[in-house]
Amino acid sequence: MSHRFSIVPWAKSASIYEVNTRQYTPEGNFNAFSAHLPRLKEMGIDILWLMPVTPISVAERQGTLGSYYACSSYTGINPEFGTQADFQALVTQAHSLGMKLIIDWVANHTGYDHHWTKEHPDWYIKDEKGNFTERNGWKDVIDLDFSQSDMRQTMINAMQYWVKEFNIDGFRCDMAHLVPLDFWMDARKACDAIKPLYWLAECEDVNYHNAFDTSYAWWWMHTTEKFVKAELGLHEVREVLHAYSQYPQGASKLFFTSNHDENSWNGTEYEKYGLCAKAWAVFTCTWQGMPLVYSGQENPNVKRLAFFDKDLIEWNEEPLLHDFYQRLLHLRKNNAALTEGETFILPTESSSVMAYFRRKEDKLVLILLNLSEKERATIQVTHEWLNGTFKQLFSDIAYTFCGAETYELLPGDFLVYVKQG
Repeated sequence: MSHRFSIVPWAKSASIYEVNTRQYTPEGNFNAFSAHLPRLKEMGIDILWLMPVTPISVAERQGTLGSYYACSSYTGINPEFGTQADFQALVTQAHSLGMKLIIDWVANHTGYDHHWTKEHPDWYIKDEKGNFTERNGWKDVIDLDFSQSDMRQTMINAMQYWVKEFNIDGFRCDMAHLVPLDFWMDARKACDAIKPLYWLAECEDVNYHNAFDTSYAWWWMHTTEKFVKAELGLHEVREVLHAYSQYPQGASKLFFTSNHDENSWNGTEYEKYGLCAKAWAVFTCTWQGMPLVYSGQENPNVKRLAFFDKDLIEWNEEPLLHDFYQRLLHLRKNNAALTEGETFILPTESSSVMAYFRRKEDKLVLILLNLSEKERATIQVTHEWLNGTFKQLFSDIAYTFCGAETYELLPGDFLVYVKQG
């Protein structure tokens, strides 16, 4: 199976930042969020992914403000967030800073009072009694019928509208695997004809790389959670990574320690990974793939954000992990070893240490992660690549290595050595 579309060049070394507009600022709108763009640019963010910007259904609404993912129109702007002009200004500002902006697209279902329910009730799946229905257990949405060709075409027109009117740079497609692959292929062809876009799928079906550039690494994330609970070992984590390495040329995986679903429903990265949350974040930025940072992770945000109600991220004057993410994201952007390099996993005696080289020609990075919250670890690395001057990413201290070295790692420790010269 070949990767049918090629990824836009600007996305190859990019990092993605998920924007929860509602919880980002007291105002919860585009204009207030825009004040954060220079900070995010400085941190090393390339692609802003905005959770759905469309209006939210009132019927069957959950909580006071409802779910972003239960829309009442595919071409409107959620008035909570501002106007069309405000959204356009945000896209323009992102572009002026050299960032790209993609929007969340929810194709599988709409809210209960989407205007199509009145205009085109035949575009929806019905239950045996002839009522709108939903097959995945969500209370506030109803499923569209993708056997309806007029609906498909109208939806593609709506996607094209955002590209033409607002000059967005791509789509993150919600629950992409619930929608037929041939729809996504048609949508990509139609939208990329306007300008080449970046396509991110919330799914883990390798066939969907026929239409998408990047897919979610859910399997990896669930395996790492089981590792933390001592239900699985690092061997199983490596098996998942090996499976990903067999993906078609040009396909990439999205790695994350949090996102809107994880934070709200399963807990923050600190609930899931404890002391090792930062070490796992280092992994997401140094393994082959795309790293995702969710709103507030750089703060750091240690609370679960309410999904259907206002629940503000309370920003520190200086987000405490700004420098941490900045170093990682800038290294990734500027060092081809991390974006195009081969990965060489080093053998370790410890059941809690992941150690690997990333290498591309003369670029070389050594990553050492102690993924235990309790045990110190000692790792001996003996390798011909371990020669010359290396700078430790987080301390800026330079070291000279001569083929063999022993490293001491405290619980949750992470070391990243970048070859100099």
